[in-house]
Amino acid sequence: MLLTLPIREVLTATPRARILRLDLGGQPFDYAAGQAVMIGRHGQEHRKPYSIAAAPEDARRDDWLELLVGVDANGQPGPHLALEPGTMVDVDGPLGTFTFPADPLEPRFVFIAGGTGIAPLRAMLRHALAIPHRDIGLFYSARTPDEFAFEPEFRAMARSGTIALRQTVTRANQTDWSGARGRLDRAALSELIHDPATLCFVCGPPALVAEMPAHLGALGIPRERIRMEEWG
Repeated sequence: MLLTLPIREVLTATPRARILRLDLGGQPFDYAAGQAVMIGRHGQEHRKPYSIAAAPEDARRDDWLELLVGVDANGQPGPHLALEPGTMVDVDGPLGTFTFPADPLEPRFVFIAGGTGIAPLRAMLRHALAIPHRDIGLFYSARTPDEFAFEPEFRAMARSGTIALRQTVTRANQTDWSGARGRLDRAALSELIHDPATLCFVCGPPALVAEMPAHLGALGIPRERIRMEEWG
Protein backbone atom coordinates (compact mmCIF):
# COMPACT_ATOMS: atom_id res chain seq x y z
CA MET A 1 0.00 0.00 0.00
CA LEU A 2 1.34 3.43 -0.93
CA LEU A 3 -0.08 6.44 0.91
CA THR A 4 0.87 10.09 1.01
CA LEU A 5 0.42 11.46 4.52
CA PRO A 6 1.19 14.79 6.19
CA ILE A 7 3.46 15.06 9.20
CA ARG A 8 1.20 15.93 12.11
CA GLU A 9 3.81 16.32 14.83
CA VAL A 10 7.53 15.92 15.55
CA LEU A 11 8.65 15.29 19.14
CA THR A 12 12.13 14.94 20.61
CA ALA A 13 12.67 11.38 21.83
CA THR A 14 16.41 11.60 22.49
CA PRO A 15 19.25 13.85 21.24
CA ARG A 16 19.63 11.43 18.32
CA ALA A 17 16.02 10.47 17.59
CA ARG A 18 12.66 12.08 16.92
CA ILE A 19 9.14 10.73 17.25
CA LEU A 20 7.39 11.33 13.94
CA ARG A 21 3.59 11.22 13.77
CA LEU A 22 2.04 10.84 10.33
CA ASP A 23 -1.62 11.83 10.10
CA LEU A 24 -3.77 9.00 8.72
CA GLY A 25 -6.71 11.33 8.16
CA GLY A 26 -9.19 8.55 8.82
CA GLN A 27 -7.61 6.18 6.27
CA PRO A 28 -7.31 2.56 7.42
CA PHE A 29 -3.78 1.21 7.68
CA ASP A 30 -3.65 -2.39 8.85
CA TYR A 31 -0.35 -3.80 10.08
CA ALA A 32 1.03 -6.28 12.56
CA ALA A 33 2.91 -5.09 15.64
CA GLY A 34 6.60 -5.03 14.70
CA GLN A 35 6.23 -4.19 11.01
CA ALA A 36 7.87 -1.26 9.24
CA VAL A 37 7.20 1.24 6.46
CA MET A 38 9.40 2.84 3.82
CA ILE A 39 9.11 6.63 3.91
CA GLY A 40 10.46 9.63 2.04
CA ARG A 41 9.43 13.11 0.98
CA HIS A 42 6.51 13.08 -1.41
CA GLY A 43 7.45 12.58 -5.03
CA GLN A 44 11.04 11.45 -4.62
CA GLU A 45 12.28 7.91 -5.15
CA HIS A 46 14.60 7.59 -2.15
CA ARG A 47 12.92 6.12 0.93
CA LYS A 48 14.21 4.53 4.11
CA PRO A 49 12.64 1.87 6.37
CA TYR A 50 11.36 2.70 9.83
CA SER A 51 9.58 0.41 12.23
CA ILE A 52 6.16 1.53 13.38
CA ALA A 53 6.63 2.29 17.07
CA ALA A 54 3.02 2.01 18.20
CA ALA A 55 0.61 -0.92 18.35
CA PRO A 56 -2.08 -1.23 15.66
CA GLU A 57 -4.63 -0.39 18.34
CA ASP A 58 -2.82 2.88 19.01
CA ALA A 59 -2.87 3.85 15.33
CA ARG A 60 -6.60 3.18 15.05
CA ARG A 61 -7.33 5.18 18.20
CA ASP A 62 -5.02 8.13 17.54
CA ASP A 63 -5.38 8.22 13.73
CA TRP A 64 -1.64 8.47 13.18
CA LEU A 65 1.40 6.31 12.49
CA GLU A 66 4.18 6.83 15.01
CA LEU A 67 7.80 6.27 13.95
CA LEU A 68 11.15 6.68 15.72
CA VAL A 69 13.51 8.49 13.34
CA GLY A 70 17.24 8.73 13.91
CA VAL A 71 18.84 12.14 13.31
CA ASP A 72 22.36 13.53 13.03
CA ALA A 73 24.05 16.11 15.26
CA ASN A 74 22.08 18.86 13.49
CA GLY A 75 18.76 17.14 14.09
CA GLN A 76 18.40 16.05 10.46
CA PRO A 77 17.34 12.55 9.34
CA GLY A 78 18.98 12.79 5.91
CA PRO A 79 18.07 14.06 2.43
CA HIS A 80 15.14 11.64 2.07
CA LEU A 81 13.01 13.42 4.67
CA ALA A 82 12.25 16.81 6.22
CA LEU A 83 10.98 16.80 9.79
CA GLU A 84 8.53 19.67 9.51
CA PRO A 85 4.82 19.52 10.44
CA GLY A 86 2.71 19.69 7.30
CA THR A 87 5.36 18.10 5.06
CA MET A 88 3.86 15.42 2.82
CA VAL A 89 5.48 12.01 3.12
CA ASP A 90 5.12 8.94 0.88
CA VAL A 91 4.54 5.82 2.97
CA ASP A 92 4.98 2.33 1.50
CA GLY A 93 4.02 -0.72 3.54
CA PRO A 94 3.53 -2.40 5.86
CA LEU A 95 6.68 -4.48 5.46
CA GLY A 96 8.56 -7.14 7.37
CA THR A 97 8.10 -10.47 9.14
CA PHE A 98 9.49 -9.50 12.56
CA THR A 99 6.07 -9.43 14.19
CA PHE A 100 4.21 -10.39 17.33
CA PRO A 101 2.33 -13.69 16.77
CA ALA A 102 -1.43 -13.63 16.47
CA ASP A 103 -2.05 -16.25 19.16
CA PRO A 104 1.06 -16.82 21.28
CA LEU A 105 0.97 -19.87 23.53
CA GLU A 106 3.65 -18.65 25.94
CA PRO A 107 2.53 -17.01 29.21
CA ARG A 108 5.49 -14.63 29.36
CA PHE A 109 7.05 -12.17 26.91
CA VAL A 110 10.44 -10.51 27.24
CA PHE A 111 11.58 -7.72 24.92
CA ILE A 112 15.29 -6.95 24.55
CA ALA A 113 16.11 -3.65 22.85
CA GLY A 114 19.26 -1.78 21.96
CA GLY A 115 19.09 1.89 20.92
CA THR A 116 16.45 2.68 18.30
CA GLY A 117 15.68 -1.04 18.13
CA ILE A 118 13.11 -0.16 20.76
CA ALA A 119 10.69 1.03 18.05
CA PRO A 120 9.19 -2.30 16.87
CA LEU A 121 9.44 -3.72 20.39
CA ARG A 122 7.39 -0.86 21.80
CA ALA A 123 4.69 -1.68 19.25
CA MET A 124 4.78 -5.35 20.26
CA LEU A 125 4.86 -4.60 23.98
CA ARG A 126 1.89 -2.24 23.79
CA HIS A 127 0.01 -4.82 21.73
CA ALA A 128 0.85 -7.55 24.27
CA LEU A 129 -0.69 -5.48 27.06
CA ALA A 130 -4.12 -6.43 25.70
CA ILE A 131 -3.52 -10.16 26.23
CA PRO A 132 -5.14 -11.43 29.46
CA HIS A 133 -2.81 -12.80 32.14
CA ARG A 134 0.25 -11.54 30.31
CA ASP A 135 3.62 -11.31 32.02
CA ILE A 136 5.91 -8.80 30.32
CA GLY A 137 9.54 -7.82 30.81
CA LEU A 138 11.65 -5.23 28.99
CA PHE A 139 15.44 -4.98 28.84
CA TYR A 140 16.56 -1.70 27.29
CA SER A 141 20.21 -0.91 26.52
CA ALA A 142 21.40 2.51 25.35
CA ARG A 143 24.78 4.16 24.93
CA THR A 144 24.08 6.96 27.41
CA PRO A 145 21.30 7.82 29.88
CA ASP A 146 19.72 10.41 27.58
CA GLU A 147 19.28 7.93 24.73
CA PHE A 148 16.35 5.94 26.15
CA ALA A 149 13.39 6.71 23.88
CA PHE A 150 9.91 6.51 25.47
CA GLU A 151 11.57 6.26 28.89
CA PRO A 152 8.84 8.08 30.90
CA GLU A 153 6.23 5.73 29.45
CA PHE A 154 8.18 2.58 30.31
CA ARG A 155 9.03 3.79 33.78
CA ALA A 156 5.37 4.60 34.46
CA MET A 157 4.45 1.07 33.35
CA ALA A 158 7.10 -0.35 35.67
CA ARG A 159 5.91 1.71 38.64
CA SER A 160 2.35 0.49 38.12
CA GLY A 161 3.49 -3.13 37.88
CA THR A 162 2.38 -3.44 34.26
CA ILE A 163 5.85 -4.51 33.11
CA ALA A 164 9.19 -5.41 34.67
CA LEU A 165 11.86 -3.01 33.39
CA ARG A 166 15.66 -3.21 33.36
CA GLN A 167 17.88 -0.54 31.78
CA THR A 168 21.61 -0.41 31.21
CA VAL A 169 24.01 2.09 29.64
CA THR A 170 27.06 0.91 27.74
CA ARG A 171 29.29 3.95 28.13
CA ALA A 172 30.77 3.69 31.61
CA ASN A 173 32.16 7.24 31.72
CA GLN A 174 28.72 8.71 32.38
CA THR A 175 28.44 10.04 35.94
CA ASP A 176 24.75 11.00 35.93
CA TRP A 177 23.49 7.43 35.91
CA SER A 178 23.02 5.28 39.00
CA GLY A 179 21.57 2.25 37.21
CA ALA A 180 23.19 -0.76 35.57
CA ARG A 181 26.13 -0.32 33.23
CA GLY A 182 27.65 -2.44 30.49
CA ARG A 183 26.34 -4.79 27.84
CA LEU A 184 23.44 -7.10 28.48
CA ASP A 185 24.94 -10.43 29.52
CA ARG A 186 23.65 -13.69 30.91
CA ALA A 187 23.69 -12.48 34.51
CA ALA A 188 21.67 -9.37 33.67
CA LEU A 189 19.16 -11.30 31.59
CA SER A 190 18.62 -13.83 34.37
CA GLU A 191 16.87 -11.13 36.41
CA LEU A 192 13.80 -11.43 34.20
CA ILE A 193 14.32 -14.65 32.26
CA HIS A 194 13.73 -17.69 34.42
CA ASP A 195 11.06 -19.69 32.59
CA PRO A 196 11.70 -21.69 29.38
CA ALA A 197 8.13 -20.87 28.31
CA THR A 198 9.14 -17.27 27.60
CA LEU A 199 8.82 -15.78 24.13
CA CYS A 200 11.74 -13.40 23.57
CA PHE A 201 11.98 -10.59 21.02
CA VAL A 202 15.35 -8.98 20.30
CA CYS A 203 15.99 -5.87 18.22
CA GLY A 204 19.05 -3.67 18.17
CA PRO A 205 22.58 -3.28 16.81
CA PRO A 206 24.19 -6.35 15.21
CA ALA A 207 26.49 -7.05 18.17
CA LEU A 208 23.62 -7.19 20.65
CA VAL A 209 21.48 -9.34 18.38
CA ALA A 210 24.35 -11.76 17.70
CA GLU A 211 25.00 -12.34 21.40
CA MET A 212 21.45 -13.02 22.50
CA PRO A 213 20.83 -16.61 21.29
CA ALA A 214 23.75 -17.98 23.32
CA HIS A 215 22.83 -15.98 26.44
CA LEU A 216 19.15 -16.88 26.22
CA GLY A 217 19.89 -20.50 25.40
CA ALA A 218 22.06 -20.77 28.51
CA LEU A 219 19.05 -19.56 30.51
CA GLY A 220 16.89 -22.34 29.10
CA ILE A 221 15.12 -20.50 26.27
CA PRO A 222 14.87 -22.73 23.17
CA ARG A 223 15.86 -21.20 19.85
CA GLU A 224 12.32 -21.35 18.48
CA ARG A 225 11.23 -18.93 21.21
CA ILE A 226 13.77 -16.26 20.20
CA ARG A 227 12.71 -13.77 17.51
CA MET A 228 15.40 -11.33 16.34
CA GLU A 229 16.00 -8.41 14.02
CA GLU A 230 19.01 -6.15 13.54
CA TRP A 231 18.32 -2.44 13.65
CA GLY A 232 20.30 0.68 14.21
